Amino acid sequence: MDTFGASISEAKNITTGNPYDCLIEMEGFKCRVDDMISKVDELEQKVNDIEIFFSSTNKRQNNMDKGNSSTKDKDKEKHVPSIKKQNKVATRREAAAAKRMQDLMRQFGTILRQITQHKWAWPFMQPVDVEGLGLHDYYEVIDKPMDFSTIKNQTEAKDGTGYKNVREICVDVRLVFTNAMKYNDEKSDVHVMAKTLLEKFEEKWLQFLPKVTEEETRREQEEAEAQLSMQLAQEAAHARMARDLSNELYDVDVHLEELREMAVKKFRKMTTDEKRKLGAALARLSPEDLSKALEIVAQNNPSFQATAEEVDLDIDAQSQSTLWKLKYFIEEALEKQSKNSGSTSGNENHNNKNKRKQESCDAVAKASKNKKPT
Repeated sequence: MDTFGASISEAKNITTGNPYDCLIEMEGFKCRVDDMISKVDELEQKVNDIEIFFSSTNKRQNNMDKGNSSTKDKDKEKHVPSIKKQNKVATRREAAAAKRMQDLMRQFGTILRQITQHKWAWPFMQPVDVEGLGLHDYYEVIDKPMDFSTIKNQTEAKDGTGYKNVREICVDVRLVFTNAMKYNDEKSDVHVMAKTLLEKFEEKWLQFLPKVTEEETRREQEEAEAQLSMQLAQEAAHARMARDLSNELYDVDVHLEELREMAVKKFRKMTTDEKRKLGAALARLSPEDLSKALEIVAQNNPSFQATAEEVDLDIDAQSQSTLWKLKYFIEEALEKQSKNSGSTSGNENHNNKNKRKQESCDAVAKASKNKKPT
């Protein structure tokens, strides 16, 4: 808020002496105020966007939990852990889940030992000796060779390339036997041995499967709860950001109001002659600039119809701040108009296209000349 304090301090130094110097200082002051107003508009738009987002979020939540009261929701929000804390919880949860899965894999190792210690397991303990056995078409038939020594190495791997869960091991155990059954004739010894061991393995796997399913269900529930907790944490963080932003907007509005009041106090009262010249200058504006000038009047006069076909503008009835705003705008507009105008006839042609607006301007100027200041 240091910027606003500086602006207020500078505003206090605005002089009320030489009119030209006053105009220069007030113009600079006006620019600062306009910049602040633009920033406030941007902040307000952001606040509106946040409010719309949370409004839609709350509607969805109410549809899901109609029984919860608003008081409960507020209490719930107060106890939502931060995103940083949620990340720490997620790390601990992942570590615990990984440890439980390692325990399951060790238990599954008992099944593997029972299968590999069977008297018919010896053909499957090492990779198939394709060259030694002259199996030249082996890799054309088998896409992914597998054996129990490879499974053992994968199970004991410490470099992160090993199995992540029991189901991955189960897939490879089946592959050992299905490869043998696929390559060897049904009546061959290897095919019969593989089929027999596969059946024994499937029996043991069905007995072990409930433990795997229980862990997987628990893991899914934990992940769903974690996602919900993270979502609530993010919403709570954005809610705090929205509240902080609202507080900042309020402070900005307060400072803006102070600036407006101070600016008005620093305006010297416009003389009757200046009002007359202001009314005459209005008549020299282009239709587009005239519409903008009327909008300035409408800002402080909600009942004033700036877009009507004909307008009746009483210069003497306007506030000092409105009069000075008009003066600043008209001087700038006429200066630009003068630079952009190629010739007097060009301006006349342009004005003729908007005759009705120009007649309104003439009426304004006439009213300014005939009416006494109040």
